[in-house]
Amino acid sequence: IGGINHLINVTICISVLSIGLSCVYGGSRTLAALAETGYAPSFFAYVDKSGRPLWAVVFILAFGPLAYINCAPGATKDDVFAWLLALSGLSTLFTWGSIMLCHIRFRKAWKVQGHSVEELPFRAMFGVWGSWIGLILVVIVLIAQAYIAIWPIGGMSDDPKEVATVFFQTYLALPVVIACYAVGYLWKRTTPQRAHEIDLDTGRKCWYTVEQMREYRAELAAQPWYKKTYRILFSG
Repeated sequence: IGGINHLINVTICISVLSIGLSCVYGGSRTLAALAETGYAPSFFAYVDKSGRPLWAVVFILAFGPLAYINCAPGATKDDVFAWLLALSGLSTLFTWGSIMLCHIRFRKAWKVQGHSVEELPFRAMFGVWGSWIGLILVVIVLIAQAYIAIWPIGGMSDDPKEVATVFFQTYLALPVVIACYAVGYLWKRTTPQRAHEIDLDTGRKCWYTVEQMREYRAELAAQPWYKKTYRILFSG
């Protein structure tokens, strides 16, 4: 088929650009949140008039040129790419696992502190059970990945150095996460809070009561179909 090669190239470029943009968005907001809570330099918490964490975005973008390591001659680029991949390979699992754990803890605290689910302006499609299932699947994948790191497919090498290299190239993200948690604990001396101690009000934007939320949802339900479709597709 004529032009199919160009279509594939365009698709790949758009996909890579999409992933890059989502990483910059998520990374900059995470860094800004860390700065707001005292776990990163305070200037990263700066937000411009357009609502962008400017210095956090600049800091994340500064790592972009690392991609040009792939243009380095010899085996250097392969080694560097392998270790960068090892560092980030499991990061998505740890990230989504922590998100689901936070959702579970949030909903527990919301209930313990006397709130109703109806007060929430947004509710996850599958509720807390969806987060539990997702978290369990993440743990299973991490266990399977640990098994492969310890007992590689195809057998273990007799060279201890190669064994260590294979393990860390497969599971490097775990010691990095543990190290970050240890540094944070030694620095701030904070431990996970109990459900009744969690702050649910700082940064909260919706203070509707149950009755007000019911009225709001009734107004949304009365909207014409095209507005409902637009809201589902673009605004949630």
